Amino acid sequence: MAESRREQLYEELSLESRRYLAAYVLFNQAIADHLGLHPTDVQCLSLLTAEPGPLTVRQIADMTGLTTGSATRLVDRLERGGYVARTPDRQDRRRVLVTPVPERIARVTAVWDDLGQAWGTLLDGHTEDELEVITRHMRLAYDLSHEQMRHLRSLPKPD
Repeated sequence: MAESRREQLYEELSLESRRYLAAYVLFNQAIADHLGLHPTDVQCLSLLTAEPGPLTVRQIADMTGLTTGSATRLVDRLERGGYVARTPDRQDRRRVLVTPVPERIARVTAVWDDLGQAWGTLLDGHTEDELEVITRHMRLAYDLSHEQMRHLRSLPKPD
């Protein structure tokens, strides 16, 4: 029996999604190598600068899907590199807030800005309706990724 058009599109989307994700991971590695950072550090900086204010290490762990121990080590690296600063939380003295250092973040932003023109050109080929669909898909994929990370962490490790 012939595949339906929808099944064909799912297969094509699955293939292109795998290719896109692999390309993005490798692209992120190239940016990290260029900046002398760990790939996870680059993504954390991206997430940190998208948030309206400082975050706790627990919030960074939740955003990245890392354990709090791994998130602490990530923040340690970023702090050593001058990308973030730790400050006491004025409302809760037991907590420490992590804040991006604008002057140092500008170094990362300059690389993104330099590369961003090509990405903007890519998006210029889409209608506003298409951009809304892409944005909705990315938002839903972000949420699903976090659900899947939580699920994976709850499973026993394979032998």
